[in-house]
Amino acid sequence: MRIAMGVEYAGWKYAGFQRQKHLPAVQNELERAISQVADEQIELKCAGRTDAGVSATGQVIHFDVTKERPDRAWILGTNRFLPDDIAITWAMHVPDDFHARFSARARRYRYIMQNSDYRPAIMRAGVSWYRGEYDVARMDDAAQILLGENDFASFKSSQDENPHSMRNLHFLHVQRRGRFIVFDVQANAFLHHMVRNLVGSLLLIGNGEKDKAWLQEVFAAKNRDLAGPTAQAEGLYLVHVTYEDHWHLPQREADMGPLWYE
Repeated sequence: MRIAMGVEYAGWKYAGFQRQKHLPAVQNELERAISQVADEQIELKCAGRTDAGVSATGQVIHFDVTKERPDRAWILGTNRFLPDDIAITWAMHVPDDFHARFSARARRYRYIMQNSDYRPAIMRAGVSWYRGEYDVARMDDAAQILLGENDFASFKSSQDENPHSMRNLHFLHVQRRGRFIVFDVQANAFLHHMVRNLVGSLLLIGNGEKDKAWLQEVFAAKNRDLAGPTAQAEGLYLVHVTYEDHWHLPQREADMGPLWYE
């Protein structure tokens, strides 16, 4: 039988989501905990393999097991064996043809930066930190040229092994909330470091170093060397994965409090 789960984690001390042999990874912890509840060794699949230092409030995973457990037992039992910075938020039985990655239709990320002269203390690992003046309206306006199905080769890392860099960017909004600047972005899928590279380029526009025309040229060039630097990993959150309604996956209610929740 196949079980799907929602997962929330603070990725600050992990080398990313994907399983690692010699480094701490979110997948390692999840598989260890779930295997104890399942009483058998499991291997899971996820909706998106987040990078080192990146967190999630809306990650989705699935795995196959042979022994029956109630949905509530999967949640409570797994959380019992997980470290404090990883938590299961929901669990349910799903059809065998459901796949956390391949059934997903969109992924939504939120990048949160503190824009102030002083460094954050309480949220030192939960947000990125940039000094200086940033024009949010300029960044939001420039971001709109990136929408639609395009080649995002200029915004992928050199480590990306995808043979194709075409992606469909659904929206990219930039707004200020007090001392925080929030980048809210959704696409059918993302390339390695794509969100952080987009943010890094937009920040050059926000601080006046570059303009919208420059971003258009970089976008068209399909050359990563021409784009801005990769933004810090801290502050990036996978907040939601979209699936078709017929899967009947739980939908978490919108939380307008913390910036990193959908």
